[in-house]
Amino acid sequence: MTVVVVTDSTSALSEPLRAAHGGLTVLGIPVLIGGTEYREGEDIDGDGILRALREGRSVTTSGLPPEELRATYQRLLDEGASGVVSVHLSGRLSGTVAAAEAAAVGFEGRVAVVDSLNAGMGVGYPALAAAVAAEKGADLFAVAAAAQETVSRTTTYFYLDTLEFLRRGGRISAARAIVGTALSVKPILGIDDGRIDVVEKVRTPTRGLQRLAALAVADAGGAEVEMTVHHLGAERRAEALSGWLAEHFADRLQRMDVTEVDAAVGAHCGPGLVGVITRRTT
Repeated sequence: MTVVVVTDSTSALSEPLRAAHGGLTVLGIPVLIGGTEYREGEDIDGDGILRALREGRSVTTSGLPPEELRATYQRLLDEGASGVVSVHLSGRLSGTVAAAEAAAVGFEGRVAVVDSLNAGMGVGYPALAAAVAAEKGADLFAVAAAAQETVSRTTTYFYLDTLEFLRRGGRISAARAIVGTALSVKPILGIDDGRIDVVEKVRTPTRGLQRLAALAVADAGGAEVEMTVHHLGAERRAEALSGWLAEHFADRLQRMDVTEVDAAVGAHCGPGLVGVITRRTT
């Protein structure tokens, strides 16, 4: 019997990465568009979310309910898993971690919950580290520890074209959004200890990409790294940024992925978002 890993679609894991780890279960988060509920990765994808945002429709997300998580854990254990490690979006950004902890009660220590304190591939990297450890035969404690260690080795930054979607999501006030738009302020956000904070403000997309690259380089230091560049409707910018980073890190770059961001982040940040998530592997 082996340990299996559960995460959710906030992890923004690409199909190739999911396919490479058969012991990894990804649950689609609920996405509400104009009052209709969808499941991310199941009946709506990034293009659908992007289209809704551009049309000005209301897009919100919610965490996974405890009963769904409990049923998933039970099914996996019934199918022969020796334990389950459940890795999710920062508990300071979503209720999924709390729901997972509630769902884990009653399984007599066979389910361990890990708060990634992050978003996007900041969730995906810990989930993948756990999956790799599980594939090597590690026990529940060691699989959870592999995820937790990766949490401390992962950094995340996002550039935004506009403050409007942060205003819609209640992350900033309407007054700040209006002033920022008038001044052409484009924020760079970082995730620190599970919270989203404004790191700095720039005036142009070009400057924003330059600062993202500089922040990623500074955080990586001399380590070998895996990187993911996320975007929402900004593929050309994402490709430009990933190309520069690949050239800069050269043989220190173990893997580079370019993917659309998940709905939970995209709904609050909007089209034009570009982010870079770095995992130090050494």
